[in-house]
Amino acid sequence: MSFSSKVKEELAAVSDAGRHCRLAELAAITAACGRFRFERGGAVCLELHTENRAAARKCFTLLKKTFNIEAAETSAGQSVAVGKNSGRVLRLCGREQASAVAQAIKAAPSAGPAADFSVSGLVAQNTCCKRAFIRGAFLASGSVSDPEKAYHFEVVYSGRERAEQLRDIINSFSMDAKIILRKRNHVVYVKEGAQIVDLLNIMGAHVSLMDFENVRILKEMRNSINRQVNCEAANISKTVRAAGRQIDDIIYIRDNLGFDGLAEGLEETARLRIEFPEASLKELGEMMSVPLGKSGVNHRLKKLSSIADDLRGMKEDGT
Repeated sequence: MSFSSKVKEELAAVSDAGRHCRLAELAAITAACGRFRFERGGAVCLELHTENRAAARKCFTLLKKTFNIEAAETSAGQSVAVGKNSGRVLRLCGREQASAVAQAIKAAPSAGPAADFSVSGLVAQNTCCKRAFIRGAFLASGSVSDPEKAYHFEVVYSGRERAEQLRDIINSFSMDAKIILRKRNHVVYVKEGAQIVDLLNIMGAHVSLMDFENVRILKEMRNSINRQVNCEAANISKTVRAAGRQIDDIIYIRDNLGFDGLAEGLEETARLRIEFPEASLKELGEMMSVPLGKSGVNHRLKKLSSIADDLRGMKEDGT
């Protein structure tokens, strides 16, 4: 089972005590995967198309608890196509029942064989209702990536108005949800790991939240260790290259001028650098007859390099 499916299974079991929250969740599910059908004879049907069993179970539960009505289900084998895959269809027929649901979730269907509709923002005004609305939207048409692979949370809508409604509700919790157009769909998404953790908490997926957070912490620890190791390796490499250049310069001075022509401090520094090629500047300074700081050692080594460069220049000029 994918991580996204595990989250939906957990959310399907979340039950709100308040009728207003159940209505908000049902409104979000209906907005994401539902449609009203006006059939011959004036019959009205509410159809909910979903590929996810958890979402289908939640719809049954919400309709039963909130309206004490049953929805007829078309099994997966008999269902109509949803995208490229077949899914489950929940059908609620009858003018009174469908109209009661539409009125309660503040949906305003327009006339037509497969009517579009809008859901009023009044259905999710309270904070608890906003949580339920986000949960319903995710159950109906959302997904979240396995945190081992990437951080990505999204809910897909066919219309931009509904996508903007969900984006605004999510952002009311100090999030940074955005919308992109993918083919003909509008996708509300969040990509920052910490915000996805907050969204799981908002929806009530606390077990999945802990699983996600554990993976995120381990990934951050590994990344931090890798950065530290890479930084240390780079520093070591830089130190080794610098020491190699310093030794080359000192050997050139020894072979062409000799150490006797150097000042006492420079001579001591030159001999110690050759004798201890892997020592750091701090360690070299501590070895001096008169201890010297890193900056003092570095100054002497730069002076030795300057002398070597002068000697090379003189040699090239033939003097």
